[in-house]
Amino acid sequence: MADNEHQSKNKHRRLIIIILVSLIVLAAILVPITTVAINQRQVIQSTVSSTKVPGVSNQVNCGTRICTANVNQRIDCHPEPNATQSTCTRRGCCWQRSNSVTGAPSCFFPVGNHGYSATTNIKATEVGFTATLRRCQNPQYLRNGLLQLAIEVEIRSNNMLRIKIYDPAVQRFEVPIKLPSRTSSNASNADFDIEFISSPFSISVKRKSTGASIFDTSLGGFVFEDQFLQLSSKLASRYVYGLGEHEHRSFKHENFNWKKWPMFSRDQPPGEDHNLYGVHPFYLVMEDENTANSNGVLFLNSNAMEATLSPNPAITFTTTGGILDFYIFTGNSPAAVVENYISFIGKPFIPPYWALGFQLSRYGYNSLANVQTIMSGMKSYNIPMDILYGDIDYMRHRLDFTIDPINYDGLPEYVNELHEQGLHYITILDPAISDNQTRGTYPAYDDGIANGIFINDSRTPESPLIGKVWPRGNATFPDYFNPRSQKWWSDLIVDFHDTLSFDGIWIDMNEPANFVPGSVIGCPNNTWNRVPYKPVSIRGDFLYDKTICMDALQHVSKHYDVHSLFGHSQLLATIKATRAANPGKRSFVITRSTYPGDGQYGGHWLGDNYSGWPPLHFSIIGSLEFNIFGIPYIGADICGYFDDTQFELCLRWMQLGAFYTFSRNHNGYGYIRQDPAGFDTTFALISREVLHIRYRLLPYLYTLFYESRKTGATVMRPLMFEFPLDKVCRTIDRQFLWGSAFLISPVLHQSVIDWTYYLPAGRWYDYHTGAEVTPTGRNITSPVTLFDIPLHIRGGYILPVQQPANTTVYSRMNPFGLIVALNSSYQAIGSLYWDDGDSLDTYENGQYTLAEFVATSVSLQSTVVTNGYAIENNLDYVTVLGLANAPSSVSIDGVSISSFSFNPSLK
Repeated sequence: MADNEHQSKNKHRRLIIIILVSLIVLAAILVPITTVAINQRQVIQSTVSSTKVPGVSNQVNCGTRICTANVNQRIDCHPEPNATQSTCTRRGCCWQRSNSVTGAPSCFFPVGNHGYSATTNIKATEVGFTATLRRCQNPQYLRNGLLQLAIEVEIRSNNMLRIKIYDPAVQRFEVPIKLPSRTSSNASNADFDIEFISSPFSISVKRKSTGASIFDTSLGGFVFEDQFLQLSSKLASRYVYGLGEHEHRSFKHENFNWKKWPMFSRDQPPGEDHNLYGVHPFYLVMEDENTANSNGVLFLNSNAMEATLSPNPAITFTTTGGILDFYIFTGNSPAAVVENYISFIGKPFIPPYWALGFQLSRYGYNSLANVQTIMSGMKSYNIPMDILYGDIDYMRHRLDFTIDPINYDGLPEYVNELHEQGLHYITILDPAISDNQTRGTYPAYDDGIANGIFINDSRTPESPLIGKVWPRGNATFPDYFNPRSQKWWSDLIVDFHDTLSFDGIWIDMNEPANFVPGSVIGCPNNTWNRVPYKPVSIRGDFLYDKTICMDALQHVSKHYDVHSLFGHSQLLATIKATRAANPGKRSFVITRSTYPGDGQYGGHWLGDNYSGWPPLHFSIIGSLEFNIFGIPYIGADICGYFDDTQFELCLRWMQLGAFYTFSRNHNGYGYIRQDPAGFDTTFALISREVLHIRYRLLPYLYTLFYESRKTGATVMRPLMFEFPLDKVCRTIDRQFLWGSAFLISPVLHQSVIDWTYYLPAGRWYDYHTGAEVTPTGRNITSPVTLFDIPLHIRGGYILPVQQPANTTVYSRMNPFGLIVALNSSYQAIGSLYWDDGDSLDTYENGQYTLAEFVATSVSLQSTVVTNGYAIENNLDYVTVLGLANAPSSVSIDGVSISSFSFNPSLK
């Protein structure tokens, strides 16, 4: 430790010397910069500062053009197709064809004579530094390049750093979501070393404790124009995860050959390389092979963007607006980084207990009679279930806040019957509001017009933009950023609840989707709708493809800036509204379009997948990614949304889907039934069995959501989070954990008689038999029938359980149990979080009980840490796995009992 401190002090002295020398040189050569106008922006006057800042050097002159000889380091300067040497050089970039690396761009940025130079107003602050950046004398990239920028580097906590680059003269659009302020004013303990090269400007962030590179922009490609902003950073390794929303083919990114990942909310069924419903510009990196140290980066921007992974390895973020705003998180493990990130963007909500039960839905029940038939089938097989959904076919002409008076006559009364049976009902609400109902008959539109709620057309700024979605006629689109929209939306939902007593809301089509490009009369030909650069990986010929015009007018900005925040804005309004309709209740909202921080307010499903074998695997990847993104209440449409399913496929999907945190069987219009009672007795019984396992484990799952709310921990968890030094686990994405203790290894292929999965080192027990599996730290191959899904409990943990029932209302009445799985030291720990399962803010108000359990080879102790809720039921049984020898006696609080047994073969 002493040697490390000595080295650190020497390094700090060396940095100060570099700073002083650099500032003296800068002060000698700089002259006052006069005020000039550029692109209708007023560039402010700047003067030099002599304040010390981290690690300035003059290693590269801004006027020297350097084209890297290393193909792997190239940053693409002409991402559009049909690049030529002429178009390349006009951008001031390098041209050299290369066939040595797949995907290598022929046109690439130089590392000199491009970008910006940090030459003025260099100032140290309490927690970082600020500087003024002047544009190098390189050619315009596209158009409207800014001559002057400001950079702020702020250490916000010991493990979080912010880098913000913006226009100091004009307020550009910034993402309008609430984020916590800086948590510490003392930057000396932070694990960051920050250096920058002044000309051309680049910044380097290293881990102070190890020297590992975290963020380094020295590869070049820094551009800041009105509608083209770009920054590249080296990556510490190729152990890279995250970036969404996409249907990735692997959890760990494998393609670094200038692979582009688009991020722009879109009504788009999952498919390879597509930009899907939500936007999550966050990635996670493990820093090297031999440590668990990791870092993560959030690019806080909501404009149309893409992220490019290149072979250095490096990542390039390219966006069409806003500012460059990066939050960097570090930790001693990938799990620690994600907890740090989620704690910053907002820790997830705890779902109502009933929302963890099995859920049934489809588009196209078509009548209440059909719904009742299917529900009767579920009841006849006694299949556990908690929630029934209503899709848009229950509506009159697919109009929000209406009920089909013919096909769904009696629906409100039926929902009341469901409540009496311990079930819950979720209704769908799309954002599009029909504009052509008889005046005075449709309050959603009439009141919206009266209050100026809808997004307006730029050509007629006082009139709504008109598109086409599901409702009869044309459609308008609410502006949920408008402060008046909350009351309008809440009033509609509360009034509708008086008719139909739903328990939560499903919001769909909120990218927002539009069945015509832009509007029913198209879009104006301007720089918002026909951008200088449309990220090439984004689907569609124009940004307004399948959505509304980019220049449409919203309360906070043009739609151009907030398009990918539409779902976020609707989610915030909807969770408030459904809680107003269900006062005192937690309720919940499931949303299709999401953005960082949305896990505080609702859950997500992975969209309109198809019924086939590959999506089973993809759904695991997507679910793990959304846990990293801070939305742990997640799952895919079980058995698939599109296409007719098949018996074995749907059965295997039921077994997998029983362990999604959001477990819903849903399919599309006109396809065959795929509910658990829709095949035969065998299918129904296997489905019932695996759902009984889920319901038995719900106390453990509920406790995991409490831990997620408390710390930001993931619920559905990749194995690498628990075993980061096991290199096999870093690429596993066909298995997953619930928390630290329960491993799910679902069968994902057709017609198999055995299944291979990986058990990391340690003690593991077969959930079904209780037998210990040995040896571990290797692949295990087990025989499987249609009845089987491999499940294992990890030694060292205690799982609270409860006898299952056909709904959570009744399972919560049953006694508790504990499964104690001892590790190699014959120890185990666990906990149980318990509240009433339905009321709002029970955790925040202390209205819960938290019990912690500690086991050894000879004892099991329980400690009530918080006692804010009276648990209704007793602990009925304890199962201990992994004892070395048979116990000679068992006692509870010193009182001997005789009702115990020991299995000598299983121990």
